[in-house]
Amino acid sequence: MKPDKQTLIILSPGFPRDEADTSCLPAHQAFIRALNENFPLLNICILSFTYPFFSSSYHWYGNTVTSFNGTKKGKVARLILWRRVWKRLNTLKKENNIIGLFSFWLGECAVVGKYFGKKNGIKHYCWVTGQDAKKGNKYVKLFHPKKEELVAMSDFLTKEFYKNYGIEPLKVIPNGIYSTSFPKQTAEKDIDILAAGSLIPLKQYDIFIEVIDALSKKINPLRTMLCGKGPEEMQLKKMIDDFGLQNIISLTGEKPHAEILKLMLRAKIFLHTSCYEGFSTVCLEALYAGCRVISFIQPMQHDIAHWHIVQTKEDMIEKAAGLLQNLKTEYSSVLVYSMDDTAKAVMQLFY
Repeated sequence: MKPDKQTLIILSPGFPRDEADTSCLPAHQAFIRALNENFPLLNICILSFTYPFFSSSYHWYGNTVTSFNGTKKGKVARLILWRRVWKRLNTLKKENNIIGLFSFWLGECAVVGKYFGKKNGIKHYCWVTGQDAKKGNKYVKLFHPKKEELVAMSDFLTKEFYKNYGIEPLKVIPNGIYSTSFPKQTAEKDIDILAAGSLIPLKQYDIFIEVIDALSKKINPLRTMLCGKGPEEMQLKKMIDDFGLQNIISLTGEKPHAEILKLMLRAKIFLHTSCYEGFSTVCLEALYAGCRVISFIQPMQHDIAHWHIVQTKEDMIEKAAGLLQNLKTEYSSVLVYSMDDTAKAVMQLFY
């Protein structure tokens, strides 16, 4: 006999390998933790297709995670992976009272989740959270989306998905802040500008360096940090050396999530140079930590306090200089959305 306890199954390309793996999808970690706190009687099972790079079932903060290590490429390898996930879903269905399936990103997880849900009469929703809304997503044809099964993380993603596929997601459920994870302390604002993220072309950290170079000619002293790791690390280090910014930009490498939050408390400006972003968690966290945020992408149609949207690198330089040079600039905490509200909005889909 199945237990009365309700079960939500989450399908994701990756998930933390353990509780110490805080740099892996911190927003999605926060979402699960918020579900746990707001729905303590809900059983959550997470199926992680690719990362971590081992096949196992383990527990993460009391939630059951099954990882499939689906690192092999090619059609045959993916079909084998999907068959393994399907088999696990069948087992979970036999053993649990499943109320729904929720997929992170419109990718292979959403394809498997949709058709398993359709076959078994279980609700399935896909959270469109980033680059899955861009043109050229091969899984959209396999998924055959209807607007009723799509949830966008931001207004920007709703417009992007409609522009590229002619389908407007039915709901927008925005990203939120998991305030419990923030340090219970205050800090002196002794870092002028901070950036953090994967060192990949999408993030455009070459622009970050160029902005800092321009600002260093206007503001002295200037203390800045760039946190992260990725394939562009050596190229960015060389660029910092070429500009002679070794004493102005600290390239720190990857840091645990808790350390990034502590740095945000010390920072005046969080500079986000990405050319594409669904609804950046680090920007929301920076606002909550009392930073001013400057970025190129506007996630929501309405303005957000202390979040400055600019169009060009030159605009970014001007805005940052204006904020830093104005002694009256306020660096106060702004809570845009709470992850508790995000968790509640998602669960309303299934009740």
